[in-house]
Parts: sequence; C-alpha cells; structure tokens
Amino acid sequence: MNANGIDPKVEKACEEFRRKYAAVRGEIAKAIVGHEPIVDGVLTCLFVGGHALLEGVPGLGKTYLIRSLAQALSLRFNRIQFTPDLMPADIIGTNVIMEDQATGRREFQFQKGPLFTQMLLADEINRATPKTQSALLEAMQEHAVTVAGHRYVLEEPFFVMATQNPIEQEGTYPLPEAQLDRFFFKLIVEYSNREELKTILNRTTTGHQPDIKPVMTQEEIIGSQRLVQRVVMAPHVQDYAIRLVMATHPNGEFAVEATNKYVRWGSSPRGAQSVTLAAKVQALLDGRFNTSFGDVKAVFIPAMRHRILLNFEGEAEGVSTDDVLAEILERTPTMTEAAA
Repeated sequence: MNANGIDPKVEKACEEFRRKYAAVRGEIAKAIVGHEPIVDGVLTCLFVGGHALLEGVPGLGKTYLIRSLAQALSLRFNRIQFTPDLMPADIIGTNVIMEDQATGRREFQFQKGPLFTQMLLADEINRATPKTQSALLEAMQEHAVTVAGHRYVLEEPFFVMATQNPIEQEGTYPLPEAQLDRFFFKLIVEYSNREELKTILNRTTTGHQPDIKPVMTQEEIIGSQRLVQRVVMAPHVQDYAIRLVMATHPNGEFAVEATNKYVRWGSSPRGAQSVTLAAKVQALLDGRFNTSFGDVKAVFIPAMRHRILLNFEGEAEGVSTDDVLAEILERTPTMTEAAA
C-alpha cells in the first residue's frame, strides 16, 4: 500500500484509465468541435457497458460522434437508419434456405443482421414502429439475441448509441418506457456557440479530413469496464444515491414537492445502478478510487431524465424532467441523521 492506502497496482490502473480516456477524447476532438459534456457522457456509457440516447435537432454531429468514436477505438461499427417500414428481421437477421452444392441438401441458415457488431448507431430510432424498436430490447439488456429458439451472443464490448429528433412528431413513435430504461444516459445535444461554429466551418468547408487513429483496443475497453466496477462507494454515499432515486417516486418516503405534484412514475432500480456506475467513472477521472457526493450529483440528471414520467399537470404547466430532478438534488440532503 502507498501513503494513501491504495494498492500501487490499482493506482497504476487508474492512471492508465485516465490516460487512455484522455487519448480517446483527444482523437474525437479532431472531428467533433465542442460538445464536451456529450462526449464525456458517451464515453461514460461505453466504460460502464451501457448505452446512450442522444436527443437533438439534425445536423449537430450526433452521427459523426459515434463514427469518430468507433475509429478511435478500432471497433466494428454499423449504422441502422430507422424508418417506419423497417422490420425486426432487418436489424437482427433472419433464417434463409441455403443449398449445399455438393449434396443438394437444403437447410435453414441464419444470416446475421447489422445488430451483430460492437458499436451500433440506431439513427432516428423513434421513426421505427414499436415492434421494430423492441428488436433491440434483448440485445441491449443481455448482449444476445434469440432467433428461432437459438441464442446468439454478441461480441463484447457491445454499445448502442441511438439518436432522436425532438422536433418532428409526424411519422414518429415515442420510445416505450421499457426501451428508454435500457439506456444508461439520455444526453441533450445543444447548438454550438459562435467560436465553435467558426471552427466547424473552417474544418468542413476547406477540405479538412481528420486523421483519427485507434488508441484503445477491445481488451483494454473490457478491462476498463471491470476497473470501474471495482471503485469503492462508501455506505453513506450509496445511501445518498439511493435516496435521490427514491425521491423520484411520487408519495414515497423521500419524495419532494415537485415529485408529488408533477411525476406519474419514478425510476426503476436501473436508475440507481446507472447513477452508481457513472459516479465511479467520475471518481476515476478525478484520480480517486472512491466515489463522493459530488460524483453522484454530477451524473444524476443525465442518468435519470428519461426514467421518470410526468403526469398531466406537469406536461400542462410545461415542467421538464430536468426541472424536477434539479429540485430533487436541491432538497435532498447528502447526509441523514441515521447515516451521520
């Protein structure tokens, strides 16, 4: 143990994680201008084995971001453009009859769909029907798919990044709660500022081609995911995360005024899992092997904004889920008398 009581091997692993994280971030920055919180959010999802949902108007670089990330990680990448006529078999694959040229015997053979990759971009996911959206449920949760009674395991790491346009409503199908709950973070992509837009124009209208180099291997990503799980969360910090999640439950023990007034349904246990794992990533990036209250606060809103459902009063008054979550953060103490 060193002077801080940390195993030198663990300390070295933490330093290596931060170095690799910074290297990936630097490669992405060659292509993506600004949007640092979005990039950090997507990388957090990757390093905990979760999935990311990005919401923003067209043209903000959502698709370009995951393509750049795939290049920096040297992972196999597929893109699916979701449309109303897309069918589940177009995503997963299907059994087709194949004939053996030597024997003339015919048999069914499974032809894998674009889902069989390591990084999947589900572009404009809310344009597909609920039946097609549900084709991703098993893959996102279990990293496997079942076709005709046969289970196919997906290659690790498996990461889904979905995008959706918040403006257009015609020809779209809102994601069901079961689908939303499987996303680790929901990230809101905002417009670029003046300086960022200037840099974007200078890069994209002058023939500039970013040279993105792979800086992290498949094995290193899986190792980083295991390292994140080993980060320590003290009981009082864990209790704070639990109380924050329980504060989203209307009329619950820790519910705040905004929850009781505007929320119809609160978060599932997946919300607590997401807050915990994301807080551990924050700790590692800050050079610590134990999480703090600040780590929990930093990740609470992106981990929870898609896991609570507003009631009619909340929608009528124009209240957003972020408003409710902000009040929960403000009114939930970090320590209770029992924990203290």
